[in-house]
Amino acid sequence: MTPSDRELAVLAARVGEHLLAGGRMLATAESCTGGYIAKIVTDLAGSSAWFGYALVSYSNEAKQGLLDVPATTLVSHGAVSEATVRAMAEGALKRGDADVAVAVSGIAGPAGGTLDKPVGTVWLGWAVQDEAGLRTTARLAHFEGDRDAVRRRTVAAALAEVLKL
Repeated sequence: MTPSDRELAVLAARVGEHLLAGGRMLATAESCTGGYIAKIVTDLAGSSAWFGYALVSYSNEAKQGLLDVPATTLVSHGAVSEATVRAMAEGALKRGDADVAVAVSGIAGPAGGTLDKPVGTVWLGWAVQDEAGLRTTARLAHFEGDRDAVRRRTVAAALAEVLKL
């Protein structure tokens, strides 16, 4: 089932409570969601206490320029890859005062899919900077539905994982 705006808002509020309790700030590096994660977060009054900034890097050039994703990573692995979202998440942390970053890159459709990466393929990445150092994780998801459904499911998965960090 595709999450509603209300469900995404409830999830974002839980993320905010979690980050506030830990004294952490969130940043996003978004491609296929086009800033949707940041929109859901900033719809909440008071989110500036735990949300720092968003970088929408839709093109490969933006991923390189804004997030320091190496050109070799994009050529070797593609924009929709584990290596790319890991670099995006780490690059987002370098841009400001956040200690948690989420990055997403995928194929929301309706076109753009391939046999190897069909519509609905999304890589999600998270980077956390704390006293233990930098930790980066990523996972591959395959979401069903139209463009809106893929994007909403991506937002939900990205935020849900922040709760687990």
